[in-house]
Amino acid sequence: MERPNVLVIGAGPAGSCAAAMLAKGGLSVQVVEAQQFPRFVIGESLLPQCMDILAEAGLVERVEQAGYQIKTGGTFRHREKTEIFDFSQTFTDGWDYTYQVMRDRFDQLLVDGAKEMGAQVAFGHRVESVDFGGDAPTVVVASEGGESHTVRPEFVIDASGYGRVLPRLLGLEASAGMAGRTSVFCHIRDDGELALDYRRISILIHPEIHEVWYWHIPLHAGRSSVGVVGPDSYFERFGGDHEAALRTAMSELSDFAQAFPTPEFLFPVQRKTAFAKAVSRMCGPGYAILGNAGEFLDPVFSSGVTVALKSASLASRALLRERAGETVDWEQAYEAELRRGIDVFKTYVNAWYGGTLQRIFFAEQKVESVKRKICSVLAGYAWDRDNEYVASHARVMQALGSLFGGEGASGRLDQ
Repeated sequence: MERPNVLVIGAGPAGSCAAAMLAKGGLSVQVVEAQQFPRFVIGESLLPQCMDILAEAGLVERVEQAGYQIKTGGTFRHREKTEIFDFSQTFTDGWDYTYQVMRDRFDQLLVDGAKEMGAQVAFGHRVESVDFGGDAPTVVVASEGGESHTVRPEFVIDASGYGRVLPRLLGLEASAGMAGRTSVFCHIRDDGELALDYRRISILIHPEIHEVWYWHIPLHAGRSSVGVVGPDSYFERFGGDHEAALRTAMSELSDFAQAFPTPEFLFPVQRKTAFAKAVSRMCGPGYAILGNAGEFLDPVFSSGVTVALKSASLASRALLRERAGETVDWEQAYEAELRRGIDVFKTYVNAWYGGTLQRIFFAEQKVESVKRKICSVLAGYAWDRDNEYVASHARVMQALGSLFGGEGASGRLDQ
């Protein structure tokens, strides 16, 4: 029977950063990961907010030295209209760049850093059951060979991503309240054919259907991540042929059709549907749920890894404060604070699919201060209360929605 201070379920970015922070803080940490690393995961584009948290975890130097493709902002394009957001022009002070990363290597790099700080990591180990009814959590873990053992930590962190271990075992899964959407995606051979700055992620909108959009994430060595996201109905014509769905969608966008007339997919095209996830609660006596294991909204603004790392930071800080003898209100210090930023991202995601943000982005005239405040959210600074586009996100988007509410709107943003 093992008795670490903390058991972390999952060795993705949230789990590895939490393990690193807690081990650095002097706690004994055991990480169990169901898969073997390295493994493919979609979600290669980081935000500048990630860099702050990686620095807090003591992992940013490893990332800086890894040779990843630098990312300085985002390009949004619809037909002939292009709008660029540069991370050096945000309202919030912070990093003016980040990286696009191959997640198999990136995740391995982070978990190796956590191990160097003292965390114990067991790959190929899956949580079978949990019991929070005693004086300490009881967790049964099984290896790939079928051997089971019991862990009795003081606290459990669930960073299992879409495995969603605690939400599933504790009955905490809830509706995300988001429309049904599907994505198909892959990595392609890319030698720079697309006429865009490869230091930025590109979001390109379908010429006829504003709810269908594409990502292009330059990685390295002639490789990019590409994908298309849209309503479930857009993909119905393809049945289960994911490659046909991605090829056809790419051919319907002139940028992709010209740059990649016969795209070379580097592995089988993959598909995710019903990817928006939520939980009824993110913490309870003896546990906290981090990152995608708790809530995931949408890939459009690359918020997934940012929310994962922010949750790791908040949970680790709360645990270390408790360890130091403080009384911590987890509902406020962790859940309420984390949800505050998630709610900001949710407002912007809904404004994107509703068309408001797209009309703002491509308006003929803009106010620089407004663009800077929006750029801060796109950079991941969704917890900056000094930014009114964060602090009053719902009111601001409602006002902007009225200003840009229809086809007859002026397209002028002057307040």
